Amino acid sequence: MMPRLAPPRLLPITIFALAGLLAVKSADLVRAATEPTEPATKATTTSHAPPAAQPTTSAPISAQPSQDPAEPPILDGERKLLLELRQRREDLDGRETAIAARESLLMAAEQKISARVLELQVLQKKLEALEATRKDRENASWQGLVKLYEAMKPREAATIFNDLEMPVLLQVVDRMKEAKAAPVLAAMQTEKARDLTSRLAQMRTRRDDPVSGTAGG
Repeated sequence: MMPRLAPPRLLPITIFALAGLLAVKSADLVRAATEPTEPATKATTTSHAPPAAQPTTSAPISAQPSQDPAEPPILDGERKLLLELRQRREDLDGRETAIAARESLLMAAEQKISARVLELQVLQKKLEALEATRKDRENASWQGLVKLYEAMKPREAATIFNDLEMPVLLQVVDRMKEAKAAPVLAAMQTEKARDLTSRLAQMRTRRDDPVSGTAGG
């Protein structure tokens, strides 16, 4: 008689299979439960995105120039006053420029005048030197003639003086020593000697006091 085989244990296997199927289903359910929440989160994030983008949309509007509400508005009278002040300042600047230009011209003219005055002063000194040299030569010439007449006898000199022209006679007698001129005048013709004395006094007066001599003449 053959031994009897034990029937296979199906119950544990069935339980294990059911447990596996339940685990798979549970995983699917969990996945299905979690997947709908992600679009909702994205939708929520998307729905809040436009308010965040609003400053970007309104940025160009705020960039446009607008009057600062803190600054008071400029009235027409104030604007007119500001324009007048600006025009006044421009006029003053123009006048200042014109004055500066005139001052430059005056300075240039003064420099030219100063240079011209210096030239005239140098020329005057040269003329004075030439005049002094001429007078020295002239005086030397007259002195030679005077010595000649002083060496002559009074009557001989008086005879010549009676015929000399008055300008020449004045220059000679004016340079003669008084001790030498007196005898000659005494020997000259009376009318000639009187005229010579009068003219000689006038010439010496003008020479000593040019102002009164000119006014008297």
